[in-house]
Amino acid sequence: MEGYDLIGDVHGCGATLGALLETLGYHQRAGVYCHPRRRVIFLGDLIDRGPRIRLAVNIARRMVEEGEAHIVMGNHEYNALAYCHRAPRRFGREWLRAHSPRHNRIIKETLDQYRDHPGEWEDVLAWFLDIPLFLELPGLRVVHACWDQSLIDELRRTHPDGRIDEAFLEASVDPGTQAFRVLDRLTRGSHIPLPRGVEIHSGDGFTRRSFRAHFWAREPRTWGDVIFQPDNLPDDLEERSLTDTERSRLSYYGPEQRPLFIGHYWCEGIPALPAANIACLDYSAVKFGRLVAYRWSGEAHLDANHFVWIRVPPEEQARPRPWEIDFD
Repeated sequence: MEGYDLIGDVHGCGATLGALLETLGYHQRAGVYCHPRRRVIFLGDLIDRGPRIRLAVNIARRMVEEGEAHIVMGNHEYNALAYCHRAPRRFGREWLRAHSPRHNRIIKETLDQYRDHPGEWEDVLAWFLDIPLFLELPGLRVVHACWDQSLIDELRRTHPDGRIDEAFLEASVDPGTQAFRVLDRLTRGSHIPLPRGVEIHSGDGFTRRSFRAHFWAREPRTWGDVIFQPDNLPDDLEERSLTDTERSRLSYYGPEQRPLFIGHYWCEGIPALPAANIACLDYSAVKFGRLVAYRWSGEAHLDANHFVWIRVPPEEQARPRPWEIDFD
């Protein structure tokens, strides 16, 4: 093995995923993309929004099950599990995650594409539940949104391989539980609420009342020191000082730690390293951005020259033909 090719959020851009794998030197063998000397690590968020969700899931799942890839759970896989899981009677509602207009919109494209394949969708959900929340391999770490060592240590005490179960899933919808804190931090990262009455009208069409904060500033002082998303803060809020409470909620990943790979944050432009030992691989593929990989071959110091990407063409939005899904 020469190393790993880590691939960011696919979000249903299945045709571009196939093209990226071919660019990286992977070729189909018996319906599975393989490389003679390398393996893939998917950073989660295979589903939602894009036009070839089933294709993206099929490619990734086959690779994982045949030992050609690893994967960590993204917040969209978690959302699907909670949205489609019936709540225990004591909850007093039908579903773990409310079927609200916002939640309906997030998962709509996925459910539409699996509508004629209900058995396949149930099987995919069972696979999602078996995906670990993090990976710690020799020389590198992988998580979808945020590596919080204390929460990962707590999770390991009850779930050593990072895989959750139905009881953990059910507990995770209660903000007062440890299960909620683990899933929220590892798959969604840190969020700082905006002042009352202030909103961000995001490029993905959602209105947000908080912003995503990163976790590699050693001594952050202002909101601008930790914001990590393409949407700017309104007015002069980047100069606003972090309160002690806000600062205490932030995780920290220092430069002395091993290389870490994350997705989630829908960056834009030419891929770059936000920190010397951290690579974010989500470059807004589903918004005609880039589907990005990092070719890691054991280096302790990451190198931006190791990014490989493909721009997602507008024709990716066309609905796939049947043989693009059932490609074997």
